[in-house]
Amino acid sequence: MAFSGCDTMEKWNVMPSLELCELNIEGPLAYLNIKREEVYNALNTQLISELIVALRWTSEHSVAKKEKIFDKNGKEYLRVLILTSNGKHFCSGADINMMRDAGSKSVEENRIDSIRLDNLFNSLWAHPCFTIGYIQGVALGGGAGLVACLDHVIADSNTKIALSEAKLGILPAVIGPYVYRKIGSAQFRRLSMLASKIDAEEAQRIGFINEIIESKGSFESSFERVISDVLTTGPIAVYMAKKLTLSFDRWEKTDDELRQWTLDKTSQMRGSREGQEGLSSFLERRLPAWSIQKKEN
Repeated sequence: MAFSGCDTMEKWNVMPSLELCELNIEGPLAYLNIKREEVYNALNTQLISELIVALRWTSEHSVAKKEKIFDKNGKEYLRVLILTSNGKHFCSGADINMMRDAGSKSVEENRIDSIRLDNLFNSLWAHPCFTIGYIQGVALGGGAGLVACLDHVIADSNTKIALSEAKLGILPAVIGPYVYRKIGSAQFRRLSMLASKIDAEEAQRIGFINEIIESKGSFESSFERVISDVLTTGPIAVYMAKKLTLSFDRWEKTDDELRQWTLDKTSQMRGSREGQEGLSSFLERRLPAWSIQKKEN
């Protein structure tokens, strides 16, 4: 999982070395696929660490972080991250060996494991690219946490999601902030206490997922439609929208102060290089520099 001498992360030919997941780059798109299908893509220490490395690498190679669309060699920086997994199930949660070991670890050792797990969720939730996930089978515990961290979720009709921790006498605490933001207070409390699976229709109703498809074969057309929309949107504005949402979540000052803050933020974005390009292109009736239109066959 090392970067093999890549200190500055500027070389596109140096990819992170991964075993339990794989990362492929196609233009502005990053495809991150989990491949532990023999254990239903359960999360163990190695997989968690590899996913963190892949998410951090793609974050560093994003348009939002580089503040430009192309590198000096004309290669596109990243704007969309697609998360998938092999096999019948998206992610069954923590690996059974991890759970077994947790019982014999000290409080401090378990805390280190929890920090690693939270780094995974936060790296996905705060990723500067627009993130899309395809979910099939079950997404339990940590798997549900991954779902909650995605910006747009497409799920098979057979999908089942559960905050299953209470069945083991523990809490969905590490995934909690992300699931809470995804589905809200009342639904988070209910699902945390029941710890039972909900189907795709209920998951869509409460906002856990965004689309339901009948099979993985339908996924390509669904995510291409979403990607087409994202690639006509200012990539820095996408990242800033995530930060804007977090600011609203955390706001503790007065409503008047919030209104003034939004005025300042609007002025800043309009005066930014991307904002100026967007406004100019609108007035000049042309596509902005970042817009990638899908070519018709």
